[in-house]
Amino acid sequence: MRMPHILTTPLVVVVGLFWATGAWAQESKIDTGDTAWIIVATALVFAMVLPGVAFFYGGLVRSKNVLGMLIQTGAIMCVISIVWVFWGYSLAFGPDKGGIIGGLDFVALSGVGSEPGALAPTIPHQLFMVFQLMFAAITVALITGAFAERMKFTALLLFAVLWSTLIYSPLAHWVWGGGWLHALGGLDFAGGAVVHISSGFAALACALVLGKRKGYGTENMPPHNLPFAFLGAGMLWFGWFGFNAGSALGANEVAVTAFVNTHLAASAGAISWMVAEWVHRGKPTLLGVASGMIAGLATITPAAGYVTAIPSVFIGLIGGVVCYLGVVLKLKLGYDESLDVLAIHGFGGITGLLAVGLLATEGSVSAQLVMIGVAVAFCFIGTYVILKIVDRVIGLRVSLEEEQEGLDLSQHRERAYS
Repeated sequence: MRMPHILTTPLVVVVGLFWATGAWAQESKIDTGDTAWIIVATALVFAMVLPGVAFFYGGLVRSKNVLGMLIQTGAIMCVISIVWVFWGYSLAFGPDKGGIIGGLDFVALSGVGSEPGALAPTIPHQLFMVFQLMFAAITVALITGAFAERMKFTALLLFAVLWSTLIYSPLAHWVWGGGWLHALGGLDFAGGAVVHISSGFAALACALVLGKRKGYGTENMPPHNLPFAFLGAGMLWFGWFGFNAGSALGANEVAVTAFVNTHLAASAGAISWMVAEWVHRGKPTLLGVASGMIAGLATITPAAGYVTAIPSVFIGLIGGVVCYLGVVLKLKLGYDESLDVLAIHGFGGITGLLAVGLLATEGSVSAQLVMIGVAVAFCFIGTYVILKIVDRVIGLRVSLEEEQEGLDLSQHRERAYS
């Protein structure tokens, strides 16, 4: 039986009002395409850590330390996940407090549920939280390359908690969470300052505080498994599509731009590093190509959503050369920053942030320079202080005997190879 017209018209009006003002309107804000893409992007960034960073770093150390690198990376993912959920996310992305830090509104995920959040209005708030969790985890994981083969496992765990809380969360808030660097006009699409400069200059502080490995400069310390390292680099490239394109926070044209730029810059970085090494050392190497890939990726990260395809090629080419020269500089200065975190991530992040100021239409060179200077100083000095605290509380370095034996046996009573 058809409902009389005189009744259907008011009913339509009532339903329309309910849709516009009630629970249906809240649910309609979630875009299923955006949500599906960010779920995938989150998984891709996870793959950058496990197995990406784990295998890249694990292949570059000596065989007696490979399990130590794998365990450190895995433990960091687990520890930072808990820190982020209980207080790290709230400090980084909670309601702004004077441009300095986020409030405690989101502690233990209070108020972080399936509804959209302010910073990502088309996906569930909890999805935005876990996407950002992966950035927090990989940043700490990258730092481990600086002190490879010589830090106590207990010291690593304490350092990870303190560094994520006191360095990463405030810097993420300043740049992405509505803090003062964002208000100043600084642009960092996916982590040139928050991830790469922070890990690179934290790595420099680690190298200086912990000192050189036993035998550094007098003993040969080649990578024990370059196929491992190349596999890890490939996983990093694969996951970086989620890292950069996911930072568009939606399945949209900005995500496509970032995706394309990511691939082109990685390719260009690999080529320019290979050529620079070929000219400088006489032969190209597999490790050089792998390092160039990551250099191109690190360099394009802050610019990925702000430039077009051809500029991204030039950013990658410049990044590969700059980061290679960073490795040469390390060898000349003689400090033992084991796996070139500063050269690749620190210098790559700086290069990419400068490219944003020069090439992006909305970029400002002065704002980018301020962001770079603040990130460098804050992360280096803050890391130095944290390391001194950890050293005083439980000690940073393994003993010379334990270092000689290797971290696999001395710290974990395991051996990678029989």
